[in-house]
Amino acid sequence: MAADQISKEEMEGLIALLERRLEVIADADLRVRDPEKQLAELKDVSEKISAFYSRHQSLLSPRLNHFLGNCSFDKALEWARAAI
Repeated sequence: MAADQISKEEMEGLIALLERRLEVIADADLRVRDPEKQLAELKDVSEKISAFYSRHQSLLSPRLNHFLGNCSFDKALEWARAAI
């Protein structure tokens, strides 16, 4: 497949992962109550984003590929939201 042929459902899945990452980071209550759990959740979602990137890298637009490859997740989220 050529670049930029990721499905709408896959893009929505990526958006959900990127949004979940922000939710975990912003969870001040969890950070105070159980910082180790917050780190574990952040690690889990980060690994899922990395796995998504590995599976779809050849299908992504050059811009999104750049953002995900450089861990510019906020920019990737902004780009992905605009793309669907």
